[in-house]
Amino acid sequence: MPAPPTKRTFLGRLSLPERRYVADALRAETVGGVLLLVAAVAALVWANAPASESYETVRNFHIGPASLGLDLSIQHWAADGLLAIFFFVAGIELKRELVAGELRDPKAAALPVIAAVCGMAAPALVYALTNVIGGGSLDGWAVPTATDIAFALAVLAVIGTSLPSALRAFLLTLAVVDDLFAILIIAVFFTSDLNFAALGGAFVGLAVFWLLLRKGVRGWYVYVPLALVIWGLMYNSGVHATIAGVAMGLMLRCTRHEGEEHSPGEHIEHLVRPLSAGLAVPLFALFSAGVSVSGKSLGDVFTQPVTLGVVLGLVVGKALGIFGGTWLAARFTRAELNKDLAWGDVFAVATLAGIGFTVSLLIAELAFEGDAATTAEVKAAVLIGSGLAAVLATVLLKLRVRKYQALLADEERDEDEDGIPDIYEQDNPEYHLRMAEIYEKKAAEHRERAQLAGASRDGGDSPA
Repeated sequence: MPAPPTKRTFLGRLSLPERRYVADALRAETVGGVLLLVAAVAALVWANAPASESYETVRNFHIGPASLGLDLSIQHWAADGLLAIFFFVAGIELKRELVAGELRDPKAAALPVIAAVCGMAAPALVYALTNVIGGGSLDGWAVPTATDIAFALAVLAVIGTSLPSALRAFLLTLAVVDDLFAILIIAVFFTSDLNFAALGGAFVGLAVFWLLLRKGVRGWYVYVPLALVIWGLMYNSGVHATIAGVAMGLMLRCTRHEGEEHSPGEHIEHLVRPLSAGLAVPLFALFSAGVSVSGKSLGDVFTQPVTLGVVLGLVVGKALGIFGGTWLAARFTRAELNKDLAWGDVFAVATLAGIGFTVSLLIAELAFEGDAATTAEVKAAVLIGSGLAAVLATVLLKLRVRKYQALLADEERDEDEDGIPDIYEQDNPEYHLRMAEIYEKKAAEHRERAQLAGASRDGGDSPA
């Protein structure tokens, strides 16, 4: 008889290198997420202050060489220029996941990919149904499909919830796949009339970029000017300029050769991520999140089909899509949930993924380009929907915070102080010998203390 198919563990323990990579990546994203929150709040305060005209003046100030087609407003420089850095890092993350991370094994990748796809399809469907029933516009169907990993991690940092590494890795993988489909949506649905000469020039630049990488040419002074040329050509081609960043990120090698501590892609990501998370994304938020907020405008968000569709897509569609996709994928792939976790934990993370800030704001600008009033309303809906998702996720995660803290403490315990968590050394005889030596020393100390305590007590009980 053939052996029954083995069951895989979903949200099981990560390998040590993968755990370290996830921890480093999320640490940088958390810091960037806090800056993103600060920038978003600053934008809202500035846009609603008595001097709100100055916000519009700065945001709409044009700068750049008109002869190159780059006479852009500050807001466009942030959305088309700075976000190219964000998508460059996203491209590197995607490449690494495909060749060395969770997505390299098709069987293991099936579950997070299905979860991410369902987590984008469900919000789009919720938005479409809301607007079909309410007679609204379908142009914004893609707005609630994105997840902002930095904002989500900032929420985790603020509420003080330490997720186990498996849940954090699942959230990161979801965000990476989410970014991939967001890139495809931007490239396919928000490409204007093509300038084939500029597009051809961009492809030639990308080919040169790829060739230099394969030849092992090094030096930022070679790649940065070339990247700027590629970006400028891509912008003028009619394809959204951030696609240039993604393409260059995907070209970097993310596998390690013998003797390498880090691959070139990992090294460059380590250098560029602080620039993306600490400068590019917060500045984009500063010049995109500033919308006028009043009691009437907040009420309109829940009465107009376009804005209500965005809110429901982020809060309801994301949670149900990711959770439902994950549950179905696990059922049909015979994957067993980690015995230390529950399906409620998956739902909480799915709810947290409803925080769609950066890319959602970008798609809102693209979807309703030329309609400033609707764009502002949709941006307000993104902020409200993301806020509601954050509050709901906070409540759900706080219900299990003690369990998460205990699991994280087990993962990080290093009693032999060799820099490797004990949980990864259970099959190493040397680890057990070191622990035996440590416990023998402790036992000897306690025996000595017991003798001293006994002698002290006997001396105290004897007559003077």
